[in-house]
Amino acid sequence: MSTTSVHTLWTTAAEPLGKIPAPDIEYGQLAPVLIVVGAALVGLLFEAFLPRKARYHAQIGLALIALIASFAAVIALAEGGYGTTKVNIAAMGALAIDGPTLFLQGTILLASVVAVMTFAERRLDPKAHGYEIDPFAAQAAAVPGSDSEKAAVKAGFTTTEVYPLALFAIAGLLVFPAANDLLTLFIALEVFSLPLYLLCALARRKRLMSQEAAVKYFLLGAFSSAFLLFGIALLYGYAGSVSYARIAEVVDGSVRTVDPALAATMGNDALLLIGAALILVGLLFKVGAVPFHMWTPDVYQGAPTPVTGFMAAATKVAAFGALMRLLYVVLPGLSWDWRPVMWAVAIVTMLGGAIVAITQTDMKRLLAYSSIAHAGFILAGVIATSEKGVSSVLFYLGAYSFVTIGAFAVVTLVRDAGGEATHLSQWAGLGRRSPLVAAVFAVFLLAFAGIPLTSGFSGKFAVFSAAAEGGAGGLVVVGVIASAIAAFFYIRVIVLMFFQEPQADGPTVAVPSGMTMAAIGLGVVVTVVLGVAPQYFLDLAGQAGTFVR
Repeated sequence: MSTTSVHTLWTTAAEPLGKIPAPDIEYGQLAPVLIVVGAALVGLLFEAFLPRKARYHAQIGLALIALIASFAAVIALAEGGYGTTKVNIAAMGALAIDGPTLFLQGTILLASVVAVMTFAERRLDPKAHGYEIDPFAAQAAAVPGSDSEKAAVKAGFTTTEVYPLALFAIAGLLVFPAANDLLTLFIALEVFSLPLYLLCALARRKRLMSQEAAVKYFLLGAFSSAFLLFGIALLYGYAGSVSYARIAEVVDGSVRTVDPALAATMGNDALLLIGAALILVGLLFKVGAVPFHMWTPDVYQGAPTPVTGFMAAATKVAAFGALMRLLYVVLPGLSWDWRPVMWAVAIVTMLGGAIVAITQTDMKRLLAYSSIAHAGFILAGVIATSEKGVSSVLFYLGAYSFVTIGAFAVVTLVRDAGGEATHLSQWAGLGRRSPLVAAVFAVFLLAFAGIPLTSGFSGKFAVFSAAAEGGAGGLVVVGVIASAIAAFFYIRVIVLMFFQEPQADGPTVAVPSGMTMAAIGLGVVVTVVLGVAPQYFLDLAGQAGTFVR
C-alpha cells in the first residue's frame, strides 16, 4: 500500500472539528466561593513572602475579612432574589444557585468565622521561651518529640498555614451543597477533605494521637471517596450523563434523546440502584451516620479541638445539603427504594449514637457520639420529602453548628499540665471552681438534649413535626426515645459539674482571648435566641426550602 493511499484513508476517516464554545461563567453568582478561594491563594503568598513574625496577624485578618465578605456576597444574592424568583443553574450547569444553596452557604460561612476565631487562640497555654502558643504544632513536618520540634518551639515558630488550609476547606464546603452534577460533587468533596486531613494532624499537644486521627480520617475518607466515585461511574452508565437534571429525567422516564453508544446500558435498574447506593454511602460517611461513623470518635478526639469544632459543624452542614440535593433533585423517582433504607439508617444512627455515648469517659468522644445521634435526628427531617422537611433540616443545621463550635470552644478552656483535660472525672466540681464556664457549657448541653427554650428544642420539634407529616411517625417515636437516652448523659455531665466536689489537684479554667470569648458568647446568644424566638429563622428557612432543577 502506498503512502498516498494511507494518507487518503486517514483524511477520509477524520471528523471535521466544530467550534468549541467559550465557557459562560456567572462570576457574580459564584462570588461567595471565588472570594474564599482568592483569599486562600493570597494566604499561600503570605506564607511565602511575609516574615514569620507578621504571618499570624496577617493570616487571621485575611481569613476573617474574606469570610465576612463572602457572607455579604451571599446576602446580596439572597436580596437579589437568587434564592426565590431568580434561581439559576450557573457555571455551565455545574452549580445550582437556589434557596438551599444560599442558606447553607451562609450557615457554613458564619460557622467558619466563629471557628477561625477559636483557631486564633493564644492565651490558654503559658508562654514558652517568651513566645505565645496556639493550638497547632510549632512545625508540622517535625517528628513529635524530636530535636527539630524542640528547636521550633524554642524559636517560637507557629503553623500559620492552618488559615489558608481552612479557607480551601471552606471553599470546597461552599461548593459541595451547590453541586449540580456528580463530577462537581466529587471535586468539591476532595477540595474540602484534603485540607481537613492535614488540619487533623496539627495538634500541638498529644501529637501522636493527632497524627493517628489524621491517618484514620485519610484512609477511611479515601474509602468513602472510592465508593462515591464508583457510584458516579455506575450512574453515568445508567443515564449517559453526570448532570442531576438529566439523571432525574432518565429515572422518571421523561428523557427524549438517547446516545446510541449508551443505549445498551441506559435504563438498567441494577446500575441505578447500585450506583445510587454507593453515592449515598459516600455522603453518609461525611454526615457521620451509622454504620459509616467509625472515623468520628477517633478523629474528634485526636484532632486539635478548634478543628474538631469546625469539622463537626461545617462538614455536617455541607454534607446534609449535598445529600438532600441528591435525594430530592436526582432521585425523587426512586424514593420508594431509598426511603426504607434511610429509615433504617436514621433509626440505628439515633439509637447507636445515644446509647454508645453513655459509655464514654472522654468529653470529646462523648460530643462525637452526640454528633452521630444528631445526624440521625436530621435524617428524620430528610426522610420527610417535603418543603417543610427541607426547611426544618436547614434550621436544625444552622442551630446545631453554633452550639457545637461553642461547646468545643469551652472544652479548650479546661486544662491541666498536659493541656486540655478531657476526661469526665476531671470536670467534677467545675461549677464551683468556675461557675460561668460551667453554666455556659450547661446551656450547650441542654441545647444538645433538646430542652425547651434552647435552639435544640426548636430544631428537633421542626424535624420531628415534618417527619410526622411526611408519614414517618414511627421514626419520630424512635427519635423521642433516643432524645430521652441522650438527655441522660448530658444531664449527667451537668450533675458532675455542679453537684460534685472538685478534686484538689483538678484542672484549672484558663482565661481565653477576646476572640474565643466572642465565639462562645455568640454560640450562647444564637442558642438562646433560636430557642426563645425561632419563628423568623424558621420562616427564613421556609423561604429557602425549594431546590432548582
